[in-house]
Amino acid sequence: MTHDRAGTAQRPLVVLGIGNILLGDDGVGVRVAQELAGDTGLPPATEVVDGGTRGLELLPLVAAARAVVIVDAIDVGAPPGSLHIYADDLLGNAVGTHLTVHQVGVADLIGAARLAGMLPAATVLVGIQVAGTEVGMELSRPVERALPGAVRTVKAWCAKFDRQHAEGGGSPWVA
Repeated sequence: MTHDRAGTAQRPLVVLGIGNILLGDDGVGVRVAQELAGDTGLPPATEVVDGGTRGLELLPLVAAARAVVIVDAIDVGAPPGSLHIYADDLLGNAVGTHLTVHQVGVADLIGAARLAGMLPAATVLVGIQVAGTEVGMELSRPVERALPGAVRTVKAWCAKFDRQHAEGGGSPWVA
């Protein structure tokens, strides 16, 4: 739980970077989270989390959030480094087809949160198309070049979710 400027407790907006930095482009979600850590341009009460490969262990974090921006490596056969946004109905379809490189982890996390009625209505997956996931700590050139755009995209979604929250935008949970 975080506190707003007046000291009142509020549920955080969570940016969740998923991935394994030891497997090349697979770690791109974590790299985006690292880029955003400490960013003063994010809305108040934003928590940036390196979710690594923890999968269902992240469920309490998601359940406690007012909004979630998940950043992960995807493999949809698109050009390496391309960004793909999955929100609303697209999020359910994307996760159901095991779109991310972390097929079980992210699908299980979102599915469990949805099934338990704890998935925030304001949830989005920002996917970055991988070039490869071989052992190594370096990102491929196309994915590395995509980092600034991914960071901007995540910040834009955070700002959008913060505006919706400030306007009292609807139910916080998806059934």
